[in-house]
Amino acid sequence: MLKRLLILAAIALGAVIGGIGTAAAQFQPNNPECIAPANPGGGWDFICRTTARFLSELDLIDDSMQVTNMAGGGGGIAFAHVAAKRSSDNNLIVAASNATTLRLAQGAYGDAKPADVRFLATFGSEYGAVAVHKDSAFKNLTELLDAVLSNPRSVAWGGGSAVGGHDHINALLPARAAGLADIRQLKYVSFDGGGSAVAALLSGAVQAVVSDFSELRGFAESGDIKVLAILAPERLTRNRQYPTAKEQGYDVIGANWRGFYMPRGASDAAYRFWTEAIEKMTQSPKFRDELLNKGIEPFNNFGADMDAFVAENLKRVAQISEQIGIK
Repeated sequence: MLKRLLILAAIALGAVIGGIGTAAAQFQPNNPECIAPANPGGGWDFICRTTARFLSELDLIDDSMQVTNMAGGGGGIAFAHVAAKRSSDNNLIVAASNATTLRLAQGAYGDAKPADVRFLATFGSEYGAVAVHKDSAFKNLTELLDAVLSNPRSVAWGGGSAVGGHDHINALLPARAAGLADIRQLKYVSFDGGGSAVAALLSGAVQAVVSDFSELRGFAESGDIKVLAILAPERLTRNRQYPTAKEQGYDVIGANWRGFYMPRGASDAAYRFWTEAIEKMTQSPKFRDELLNKGIEPFNNFGADMDAFVAENLKRVAQISEQIGIK
């Protein structure tokens, strides 16, 4: 009888462990922390604060998560801090995005290398968009790119990033896909943010603008601009009226992904825990709704998929950066 009770107890314990996941049974973070490598209010801050809230609401962590803002160097200060001083911290995750891999590929973090940290996951992506003035003669992306091919300097593209930054890359990608042999000929004008770029478009200072869709949505809804293309694999879930570049014949994806890295020396148990917790978070309908309300589409990579995604992302950015003379 005692033997039978022990067997039943073991089965019950196994069921409990299986339900919460092996990683959770082996590791539970103590005073978990998320570093946002920028000041409050930006994209990296949104990643940390939204994740901290949902991990707690979904009971995926026992302790509340602290959010630490560590601005500087376009994320470089936080990256160096984690690599040098927190390299084995199991309780730490760090907000990352396309800007992280972009700067690493371009050497903007000095001697830092992608291998100095362990990329953990992506949970969403915001996609770039190409727009023109409401009265522009360009009716679609093909007409705009034909004008660029005919005379690359005849069309000034405005964007809210520096030369070599996210918006500039998103202008170069469709031009390259259209057949522009020397993408350095593309006329790109850098502005301090997407709003300033749109203001230049409305004033006639530039003829096209490229930015994340969230920066352009309000102007498109008011009728001040025309969105010619979304640089996404398919039409946006809640803004399906805007065509993609892909459906117009240009296989271009301009994804500003949202996700995390963690210290390189953290334990495998911690890595598995955070991977599992973030993956479960992405399965929450409330979390998905939160992202869609912000114009962020589901874009999930974990484990080997994340490793492959980061490797390809770094390779693509490095290639196009080299073509424009940044690396």
